[in-house]
This record gives sequence, C-alpha cells and structure tokens, in this order.
Amino acid sequence: MAKKKILFECQHCGLTTPKWMGKCTNCGAWDSFVELTEHQQEVVKQTKSASSTSSKAVSINDIEESEVYRYSSLDKELDGVLGGGIVPGSLTLIGGSPGVGKSTLLLKVASNIASSNKNVLYVTGEESSGQIKLRANRLNSNNDTLYLLSEIRLEQILVELEHREYEFIIIDSIQTIYSENIASAPGSVTQVRQITFELMRIAKERDIAIFIIGHITKEGSIAGPRVLEHMVDTVLYFEGDSSQELRILRGFKNRFGPTSEIGVFEMRSDGLVSATDVASRFFNRNSEQAGSALTVVMEGSRPIILEVQALVSESHTSNSKRQATGFDNNRLNMLLALLERKLEIPLSGYDVFINITGGIKITETSADLAILAAIISSFRNRAISKETVFIGEVSLVGDVREVYGTDVRLKEAKMQNITKVLLAKKPLEKTTMKIFIVDEVTKLLEWY
Repeated sequence: MAKKKILFECQHCGLTTPKWMGKCTNCGAWDSFVELTEHQQEVVKQTKSASSTSSKAVSINDIEESEVYRYSSLDKELDGVLGGGIVPGSLTLIGGSPGVGKSTLLLKVASNIASSNKNVLYVTGEESSGQIKLRANRLNSNNDTLYLLSEIRLEQILVELEHREYEFIIIDSIQTIYSENIASAPGSVTQVRQITFELMRIAKERDIAIFIIGHITKEGSIAGPRVLEHMVDTVLYFEGDSSQELRILRGFKNRFGPTSEIGVFEMRSDGLVSATDVASRFFNRNSEQAGSALTVVMEGSRPIILEVQALVSESHTSNSKRQATGFDNNRLNMLLALLERKLEIPLSGYDVFINITGGIKITETSADLAILAAIISSFRNRAISKETVFIGEVSLVGDVREVYGTDVRLKEAKMQNITKVLLAKKPLEKTTMKIFIVDEVTKLLEWY
C-alpha cells in the first residue's frame, strides 16, 4: 500500500513543506501552516506545472513578432498606466486599501467600454446587484451591454460565460470567489491560486480582458500568495488615503507596457475621474514660506513638480526626532549628517520633519537637493521663491550629481512658469530659464 503523502501550506505566502512548522521560513508568519488534502495537493501540482508544458526550442529569428492590440478604456489616466489601453486576453490585478476607489473606478470603466457596444460582465462577490445599481445610478454608468452577476461560485461564473460572449470582465473581489471542487474557505491560498489559474486560462483562450480586484494586508501588499502577482499580466496599486481628494494608481508590473507609470485620479460626487491640470496639483504658488522648496521628479515617463516641506524646531528631549512622510527616513538621516559635516549646520539639537505634498512617495534621488534647501530654509527662517526648482542627487562626499531626464524635467518646469533652476550640470538643450550650477552642497549656501 502506497504511503500517503503529507503536505502543509502557508496560508499567507503559499509555501509548501512536507512537515508542519510553527513559523514560515518564507514570510515569517506564525501558526499559518494547514495540511492539504489529496485533492488540494493535486490543485497545487497542476497550477505549478501549468506553464511547464513540453515544447521545442525555436530560433528567435524564426519567430514572428506578435503585435499587441489595445482599445481605450475612455479614461486617460488609466490608459496611461496600462501603457496605452486595455489589451484583450490580459489579466490585470488592482489592489488598494478599502474605500480608495477600486470598485468605483472599474464600474465607471465598465460603463465606458459597454458604451462602445462591447459586452461587459461585472461579477460582485461582496455587494448585491442592488448595491451596484445604486452606485451605477450615482456614476451615471447604466448601459444595456453592462451585465451584473452577484455570485461567489466559480462554476456558476463559468456557466454565465457560456451563455453570452463577453469582451471585458471585472471580478470584485478575488478573495470572495471560491470553487466548489476545493474543500477550503474562500480567500485561502489554494482557492485564490486555483481561481486565478482558471481566470488566466479563460482570458488567454477567449481573448477576454479580465480585471481582478484584490484586498491588501495591513503591510500594504496583496492578500494571498505571492504567486497571484506572478500569474497576472499587470499589477496596479492604489495609493493615497480614502479621505484625500486625489488618488494615485501606480503600475508595478506590466507585460505589455512600461512599469512605474502613475495615474492621478480625483474623487468627486460622480465617482473617481481623471484629474485635470495634474501639473499644478502638487504644489502651491500662492504664498512663499520658509521651509518650502520645489523639485521635479519622474513618475515613469511623467515629470511632476512637487513641493517639499521641512520643519526644523528646537528639540526639548535628549533624542531629536527625524521623521519623513513620502520620503525615505534613512536617506533623510544621511542628508542631515551631511549638512552637519559639510555645511556645519548644528542640527543635533533640533527636530526635523519632512513632508512631500500630494501623497506621492518619492522613490528616486533627484529630490535630495530640494530636501536640503527646504531644511536650510526652515532652519534660517528664510523663504525660497516659488519660481525656483532644485534638481540633483546628493552623495555622501557632498557632491551634487546629475539625474536622468533633466531636459524633460526642465520642459515641465518651464510650462509651469518656473524661472530659476538649481542643478548639478548645465543642460544640453538651451533654455530661457536661469540656470545655477550647484555641483557641491557648499555652493547651496552661496546661492542663499
């Protein structure tokens, strides 16, 4: 008699092991391993080997290039994040905190696509059809070719796909859908893996664009196994607080276009719509105050002018506070140490706070020079002109280095009526703006 195979699976990351463990070695979760049944083990085996079908190697010169066809979602910002539009047969995952606008945006997009005589299916597992109807009335998103299906069983969703041909499908959300063939709860690793595999198969075989809404954990990542993000073609995340007016949709993975693109949306009474005049949404030019400096960052291929705010106040404790919102706190500590060493500014007895306006998180180093300028401005209580931008990366030795896309950044600054620019190197293209070369941080004080 064959010995029964035992397999345990982590319900947080999907790691499988033949022995039970108290702590997952992959994600660090405690008491997360559950023993899989024989059927669940077969599901794991099928999904892991789904892409390992036998094939014969072919010379790359003999392969015909496939052209990617796209159609517009009629939403400018979403099309930009997707790389130009929706690709038929693609599987897209959208995550974000509760109330940020995932369902609202996709319902509006579903209505836009349905208005072009395409059959669209909106599958809701969290809300009833009546609740979706109320939202559709508020968004003015009622169309004859937009169909609602309140269902959480995968098998019934597949039956509906046999009754009518759809070109666009929304699943809201992946954690609420379950398969009757798997003996585990909805949202479990096994269920999410199998359902995503089935949706991927449907998208590729029938050339249907499918959008999946995913819940996120308290750490901000998509709930469920990491294999979920690997199986889909595109991963999008909503950033921003649900109480804020502006929301940012950022692309983290895209097999059909560039990554790191962002879309800026505005929450209004009629739903989440593409923000107009995005360029001036992240800085205020009305008043000049100490501790404020402007910089130009690149979000994908889009240059955005941001306002960096700094507050330097005398500390009344033995340990001075250093806190940054929208900026790396470790890099802030490095820049503060550089100010004390190179510019001899005594900040050890002061609390320093940094904030990036608009809710954007800066992930590049081009804002270093603006961070230093804002800190010095707050420390000296001297305002900086709103017609000046700072662009440059600061090194540990005190050099200010050039960043990529300088000409694109300067064009955006000129469009916003910026007249002065401080940067590390003279730009290649001529400009009417006044250029101040700051190749060392010590020259920043000379400019002041």
